[in-house]
Parts: sequence; structure tokens; C-alpha cells
Amino acid sequence: MTGTTLDDYTDRYARRVRGMTASEIRALFAVASRPEVVSLAGGAPYIAALPLDAVGEMLGRLGAEHGSTTLQYGIGQGSLELRERICEVMALSGIDASCGASPDDVVVTVGGQQALDLVARLFLDPGDVVLAEGPTYVGALGVFQAAQAQVVHVPMDDDGLIPEALEVAIADQARAGRRVKFLYTIPTYQNPAGVTLSDERRERVLDICERAGLLVVEDDPYGQLGFEGDAPAPLRARRRDGVFYLSTFSKTFAPGLRVGWILAPHAVRDKLVIASEAQILCPSAFAQAAVSTYLSTMPWREQLKVYRELYRERRDALLGALHDQMPGGTTWTRPTGGLFVWATLPDGLDAKAMVPRSIAARVAYVPGTGFYADGTGTGNMRLNFSFPTPERIREGVRRLARVMEQELAMRQVFGAVGPTGSRRGGPDVPGPDLA
Repeated sequence: MTGTTLDDYTDRYARRVRGMTASEIRALFAVASRPEVVSLAGGAPYIAALPLDAVGEMLGRLGAEHGSTTLQYGIGQGSLELRERICEVMALSGIDASCGASPDDVVVTVGGQQALDLVARLFLDPGDVVLAEGPTYVGALGVFQAAQAQVVHVPMDDDGLIPEALEVAIADQARAGRRVKFLYTIPTYQNPAGVTLSDERRERVLDICERAGLLVVEDDPYGQLGFEGDAPAPLRARRRDGVFYLSTFSKTFAPGLRVGWILAPHAVRDKLVIASEAQILCPSAFAQAAVSTYLSTMPWREQLKVYRELYRERRDALLGALHDQMPGGTTWTRPTGGLFVWATLPDGLDAKAMVPRSIAARVAYVPGTGFYADGTGTGNMRLNFSFPTPERIREGVRRLARVMEQELAMRQVFGAVGPTGSRRGGPDVPGPDLA
């Protein structure tokens, strides 16, 4: 024998399993959930802000009065009632019948994550390239890597994805003979960077992708959680052809119900349904009925306002604490919506190497490496402000700043304390401008 393994099934796995890696966020949850730890790591909405008594009564009625249907199988595309409600929700952002949005082209999914997986199953062959912002959503990286696709990052700045960098990335892949299948983007209140693609850039990005024959997968979990006026219209509200619009009720209602959707070009709808039926047969009828009833009978638009005010207060607490506590050389984004701030550490600090010392100081964050496919981002961290109270946020930042100051002091005495790697998106391209 040349070596041993704890997994007796290593030589039996399919090739695609080699692309599966554990999420750095998931690895943190076990310790970050301890009550003594201030967690700035997760991305959970503040469910306690919901009218839980009323929601509980609603769920009870669904089982007691409508159990013969809500506890039964459903159809693969999702119930017509929910798809109609979804179109009403999308219309708030400008995605309506005038741009071809129809319940017929909506496919209900098990959260936004299944929506991503379905798109990958339909369009990605091993070796294909996906262009994605750098940094990008860690759950998307897992899906694309499991599909044995290569993720190539396109840098951002404070106005989101840089169109010129997108053109360069497309040209580079063409010269290398690689097939780019689509651009994956979170243009509004991006996870993890918190930045928003400007109006002017949205049109340019769409034009670039159209000229290159590139599909666009627009992920929009946070678009209704803006703090400073309306967000720019989604990409799907501007172009109907070649744009897949993905969203979820996890951030605006209840992540535990696992209900999301895809608005797809009509020609692709049936294939999405077939792929979904092969995975899950049908989405939960009970969860769909819960969302439909919530949207039909409860003041959900007012609830969105509650969330916006709540998250704005917590964002302000985080930004204020960062301003007051962070050591010199630290910079961060200033989101106008969503759930996250992206911070860049002073030169020489390694966010990944610093995690154990931060946990020991009872504060958790996600190191930036989790949001890049190529292992860069060691000089960055994602900070969440949606779940902790303002007081806990300020205390968490205080603890984090103390850890960073200790790291800087050690570096001054002993030199660099860990590998710094490339700080912002690779050695040859800039990452987000966090000033």
C-alpha cells in the first residue's frame, strides 16, 4: 500500500465528486453558534422580526383545514397559485408582463440553491467556464465546482462588476480555446461584497454578454432589502432573452421553508421542470402553500419595510463600529442594502490564518478565501449584520479589532505571521475597491 485513507469508498466515487469541497462558512457554524461567540459569519435573516404568532396560526390552519392538499404531492413546476404570487413579487422590481414575465415561465425550486443547481445541470459540461464576480457567493462556487466547471473571476469595484474587465475575461477565454457558458452575477447588494452594479454598467454588461453570445444568470436574493431608495432595475427587467432570473423567499420570509424560483426563457422552462423532477419529484406542497398564503393574507410589503429599517440600523452599527475600532489600513464596503460588508485587512494580515485566534476571542467571521475559486482573498473577510443585535455587533467588532491589533503587533516583532497570498482577486487584476 502506498497510503491509507479514512474513506473506504474513495476509489468508487464518480469523477464529479473531486470537485466537491466543504464550505468554509459551514465549517464555522459549529463554533459560531455558541452563545458566547459573537457571530458576524452567517447570513441568516432575523426571523424574530416576523409576526410569528400569526405565521404559526397560518401554518396550523394549512395543516388542519387544507391538509388533504398541502400534505400531498404537487406538480414539478410548482403550484400555479404560487407562481402567480411570485410574478406579483417580481413586478415590484420591474419584472412584469411588459418584459415577458409570466407564471408559465416560472419554475418553483427548493430555495435559490436548487435553482443554481438546475441551471448548472442544464448548461455545464466538465471543463466549461463560468464567469463570476470576484468574490462571489460560496454556494454558487460549490455548485459549479461539483459540475466540474472552471470559475473565472471578474473583478469589481464600488460600482459592481467592471465591464472592461468582463470584456477582457471573455477575450482571454476565447484565446485559450475555452468555452464560456454564462456569466453568473449578483448585481444587487452583492454577496459577499455588498456592492451594487450601477444602472449604466447594467446596460453595458448586458450588451457585452449579448455580443459574446453569453447567457446571464442573475441571482437576486436581496433586491428588496434596500436601505437607501430603490435598487436599479434587475437585468431581467431590461432584457428578456438570454437572462435567467433566480430568487428566493429565504431572505424576505422564511429560509426554513426552502422556497425559491427561476424565471427562465420559455424554451428552457420544460427542461428545468424535467431536471427538477429528476432531483426532487416536486417541491413541497406545504411550503408552497405557506408562502402563497403569507403573500395573499398577510401585510408582507409592510414586513419588507420592517426588515429594511431593522437591517439599516444594524448596518449602521457595523459601519460605525468599524470606523471607531478598526486599526489603520483596514477598509470596507458601505452597502446600501442586503446583509453583508466586505472588509480588507491591513497589509500582512491573513484572514484565514486569523480565524482560530478570533474564535478564541469569541468572535466569528468568514475569511475571504471562501468566496474565490482560486484560493485568493486571504486579505479579506465577510461580515454579516442581519442577525446580531446592534449591541452584539459593536461588541463583536471590538473583539475582532483587538485580535487584529495583536496580529499587527506580532507582525511588527516577528515579521509576517502567515501567508498573505494575493489580496484582491489575483496577482494581475484588482478586486473590489473597498475604500
